[in-house]
Amino acid sequence: MRVLVLGAGVIGVTSAWYLAQAGHEVTVLERQPGPALETSHANAGEVSPGYSSPWAGPGVPLKALKWLLMKHGPLAIRPTFDPATLSWLLKLLRNCTAARYAVNKARMVPIAEYSRDCLGELRRSTGIAYDERAQGTLQLFRTQYQLDGIGGDVEVLKQFGVAFEVMDTAGCIVAEPALGRVREKFVGGLRLPGDETGDCRLFTERLAELAHSLVKLRYGVTVKSLLEEGGRTMGALTDKGEFRADAVVVALGSYSPALVRPFGIRIPVYPVKGYSVTLPIADETRAPVSTVMDETYKIAITRLGNRIRAGGTAEIAGYDTSLRLSRRAPLEHSVTDLFEGGGSWEDATFWTGLRPMTPDGPPIIGKTPVRGLYLNTGHGTLGWTMACGSGRVLADIVSGTPPDIDVSDLSVSRYLP
Repeated sequence: MRVLVLGAGVIGVTSAWYLAQAGHEVTVLERQPGPALETSHANAGEVSPGYSSPWAGPGVPLKALKWLLMKHGPLAIRPTFDPATLSWLLKLLRNCTAARYAVNKARMVPIAEYSRDCLGELRRSTGIAYDERAQGTLQLFRTQYQLDGIGGDVEVLKQFGVAFEVMDTAGCIVAEPALGRVREKFVGGLRLPGDETGDCRLFTERLAELAHSLVKLRYGVTVKSLLEEGGRTMGALTDKGEFRADAVVVALGSYSPALVRPFGIRIPVYPVKGYSVTLPIADETRAPVSTVMDETYKIAITRLGNRIRAGGTAEIAGYDTSLRLSRRAPLEHSVTDLFEGGGSWEDATFWTGLRPMTPDGPPIIGKTPVRGLYLNTGHGTLGWTMACGSGRVLADIVSGTPPDIDVSDLSVSRYLP
């Protein structure tokens, strides 16, 4: 079957890889001059299935107000209250109940766990390297209130058999020795020893290289619309002409909704802006070993080879991709507060990207009501965590093969009348 994959971020490239492995003739179209040049370019680097949780949850509306008032708060809202923004925020609020949180998290953890297994299998079969580490993730709590509030998440981890460790201050320092210098700044942590880290951009670039003999990668091609005949997708119209195919996979992240809307498919994927800063390590004894999630500021601080990457912030600003220096301050504060002297700030690079967020949390993977049209989008902050699993189940669905796990709850049907 001829399959057209739209988008060469980590979701699009992994989809193309697994489709090619399944025997399909695959072409990838990407508007940028290479892979992973937008949202996949400089994310926090976590592969954290256990932390796969929806943003919408009980207590989040009150927390959001607090975050907006914090000096280094993790949330920023710009005055862009267009109908799409308001609609998405209202849907998010409707999911802020204990019952919806439990349902949505239960939909997210299985695909994330499966994805980590697929990533490990891919690494073993291809030898792909991407500054990867498998030394767990430590969620660091600065207050006893935060530590006392992890009961619900722990129950879900138990439900899905995810290994975890609840740690006191001393245990956190054993896992991350550099924290010994600031032991008075935290009270404990929740560690997931099975989590991994790695450079998403590097992985995507190298997987694209591995797929080069199997997949046609067309860069510098902007998709304008989908082609449709008789209720079936026939390909895409681009600035370089028509590309015909038997099936089309839309993996355009935050830009997916506009492409499928003319077909009557309305998917609530919104571009929540995130930031990261990357700096070379100056002193290994003061740098993180793996990933530390600073729970207070919602910032992930990750070791990527000889670099430190800090990522965070949720900015509601539509499709604005400008770099706001004011959002660099929370990243710097979290890193220097916990790992002062670990990195060289003189050589730091600042980045922003648009995370494709759904209001309930889980991604959208699978068939649409239009024959031959498939979606693999809406992964939010978890595109890197869920990429390989999402690509593999998408390839199974396109091939007509039952996936290894049940992903029926991840289909677009949950949003359709």
